[in-house]
Amino acid sequence: MAPTNAFAALLGGSLLLAGLVLLALCLLPLVFYLLTMQRALTLAGKEHRNLEPGMVWLMFIPLFGLVWQFFIVKHVSEAVRSWAAANGKEVADGGWAIGLTAAILFCCGIVPVLGILASLGGLVCLIIWWVKVANFNTLMA
Repeated sequence: MAPTNAFAALLGGSLLLAGLVLLALCLLPLVFYLLTMQRALTLAGKEHRNLEPGMVWLMFIPLFGLVWQFFIVKHVSEAVRSWAAANGKEVADGGWAIGLTAAILFCCGIVPVLGILASLGGLVCLIIWWVKVANFNTLMA
């Protein structure tokens, strides 16, 4: 009996460790995404933003993050546009359209079956939005 219990304990511990590693790998891109958004708000300067840079970390609150992503997109794109207007640069909509599309698609991700496709589309739009904001950061730096 003892070897079976030891095997079960080892298997349980291994599954727990694998789950924690998987969770960390999923959260790591979110951390880098939020660092990019925080940097954009910081680079825009106090006079061009309506959201404190540290507020982007509220995305980690479960369910609230689904709503908060809309505020991040709104405030980051507004800050980028305001900074660009003050500095004679052209940034079009500041990434508003693609960021809003990503946020909407991620919210649609809770719909059964359709949610898988919506989430994949949201991931593609999120990556495009993230690259745009990173490019705006380069412009503002």
